Amino acid sequence: MLTFNGSIFMPSAFILIGIPGLESVQCWIGIPFSAMYLIGVIGNSLILVIIKHENSLHIPMYIFLAMLAATDIALNTCILPKMLGIFWFHSPEISFDACLLQMWLIHSFQAIESGILLAMALDRYVAICIPLRHATIFSQQFLTHTGLGVTLRAAILIISSLGLIKCCLKHYRTTVVSHSYCEHMAIVKLAIEDIRVNKIYGLFVAFAILGFDIIFITLSYVQIFITVFQLPQKEARFKAFNTCIAHICVFLQFYLLAFFSFFTHRFGSHIPPYVHILLSNLYLLLPPFLNPIVYGVKTKQIRDHALKVFFFKKVT
Repeated sequence: MLTFNGSIFMPSAFILIGIPGLESVQCWIGIPFSAMYLIGVIGNSLILVIIKHENSLHIPMYIFLAMLAATDIALNTCILPKMLGIFWFHSPEISFDACLLQMWLIHSFQAIESGILLAMALDRYVAICIPLRHATIFSQQFLTHTGLGVTLRAAILIISSLGLIKCCLKHYRTTVVSHSYCEHMAIVKLAIEDIRVNKIYGLFVAFAILGFDIIFITLSYVQIFITVFQLPQKEARFKAFNTCIAHICVFLQFYLLAFFSFFTHRFGSHIPPYVHILLSNLYLLLPPFLNPIVYGVKTKQIRDHALKVFFFKKVT
């Protein structure tokens, strides 16, 4: 690690301090975080097993749910082991390249999750508004292309921001990162060079992914609600709306946490740093924890098969 005029040139490693201002209680914060991680991994793994082994669930709605569950497991696994290493084992150091890799994986999986939520909304839109064309539109080939599309979109857009860091930011004020994981702006703000391009590109990626997805998800559900309320029978309205409840809950908690985290980190200069970091952590940890619970409670098919797994002998 070379120093030049008080700056650090191309640091070999960063120091993640965890949650600034709460260092003395981080070991206790790690307990609910680890519990959320375990419950999320078990719940999402159960969803994957159920969908894999039940042929009746091999339809677009549940295939997208399996993609979401796999993404949630991967996202949590990218962040929590290192975070617990900081909280419990006082292991804050992470190499520069490992930090960029973690950043790429975390932000890519966030973008993939947003894309899957958009695909799920479009699936519900076609199923309710133009049901006769659902099987034609959501073919196996379309599902494969959708999965590849959301993955490539995330990987390409995010890796460009890493390239800007690697190629353009050479001098850093410090290697101490006031965060519990390698977040894009937390690293960029350490640089001495002009970071306007990094900030602008970060905003572009956020609006190109989250902004694009939330607009089309909202439009899909507006059209769904219009169609549902035009149905003549109350029972038909309830049945159609019931297929969307779980997705609406997941959609709201994902994007509300995303926007709170995004705007407080960039514009909440008067908010204490630990609030920023806790919001960022909850944004990553809560959706994978809540998603299997929401779908388990609100989706009858998942709930029934989960009960079979836990109470197999009683059911049979």
